[in-house]
Amino acid sequence: MHAKITLLPGDGIGSEVVAEGVKVLRAIAAQFGHTFEFTEALIGGIAIDRTGNPLPPETLAACQASDAVLLGAVGGPKWSDPKATVRPEQGLLDLRAGLGLFANLRPVKIYPALIGASTLKPEVVANVDMVIVRELTGGLYFGKPQGQSGQAPNREAVDTLRYTEAEIARLMRVSFDLARSRRKKLTSVDKANVLASSRLWRTVAHEVAKDYPDVEIEDILVDACSMYLIRRPGDFDVIATENMFGDILSDEAAMLAGSMGMLPSASLGTGIVGAGLPPQSENADLPEKTRPYGSQSESADLPEKTRPYGLYEPIHGSAPDIAGQGIANPLATILSAAMMLRWSFGLEREADAVEAAVDAVLAAGYRCRDIQTPGCTLLGTQAMGDRVAEQLYV
Repeated sequence: MHAKITLLPGDGIGSEVVAEGVKVLRAIAAQFGHTFEFTEALIGGIAIDRTGNPLPPETLAACQASDAVLLGAVGGPKWSDPKATVRPEQGLLDLRAGLGLFANLRPVKIYPALIGASTLKPEVVANVDMVIVRELTGGLYFGKPQGQSGQAPNREAVDTLRYTEAEIARLMRVSFDLARSRRKKLTSVDKANVLASSRLWRTVAHEVAKDYPDVEIEDILVDACSMYLIRRPGDFDVIATENMFGDILSDEAAMLAGSMGMLPSASLGTGIVGAGLPPQSENADLPEKTRPYGSQSESADLPEKTRPYGLYEPIHGSAPDIAGQGIANPLATILSAAMMLRWSFGLEREADAVEAAVDAVLAAGYRCRDIQTPGCTLLGTQAMGDRVAEQLYV
């Protein structure tokens, strides 16, 4: 196949880890006979420095013209002044909105070779294999009004938590489709005992559940879920939740694996691959099997025009303290590239090959600094990418 991929290295270690993701994608293309065309664009702090805009119009246009996006990371102390009128993170939020990326998938898996890297007891994390599905374009991060007003000592600030039935329903369908392809268990996380938005969330979740009688659904309050992720993380299969809750819980769950440097993510939307981003209404009448945001197993069988548009990125930040040192772990970005192959391109065999290569490299005792354990071979960023790419030729 031929695919256009926009690269957004961003800030800090972003350019270092994205380069290794590209290295692995090129190896996949060579091994399986595909052609991947790469275009690089600016986002985040570097975009502010060069253009004054964290998401320049030409960056959004490049992403809209591509089949998928591979992102590094944005932000850093240089741009963290709370009084700043523009911030790197605004570029990421605007990109999600501009591309219609409403569902963020964050798989959390314990690799047998890394079970000792977790701070929890091995028997607690041994069976962890979950996916957190976070709603991306609603809730507190996008609600209006939003802002700060007044003068000291009478300053005040407001953030608005707003969700529509349609926003909740489409996120829940992604989650149920995914659970159906896995262990058929979905946990819906809310704060229905306090928040009206969460009571709507729970109501809609159970209405959607009627279309998935083969999937078990349970409701858990967000504070209880945060405890259960530490106490019994192996019980979870798919967790579906709103924007802010998902932001917090997914970072907590990341620590089960010992390092954020190991965890990929996919942000999926309703855009049609290679054909820009049509309104949601154009997809509303598609049958369930061909919705452009179905499960990964369904995605592989979909025609090219109905696979989900996606942005793929490691869940870690820009890590400016180690930028330029060549010691960042690229595996989360490489695994994000595997998610791209599976979700946006329907290349299941190729995605499996990348994931197997990462498994093999870890089993052989190769480590980056964040997951280093005694007796293992320490590698830098480029060397780790080389090992994974080489494994694809074995």
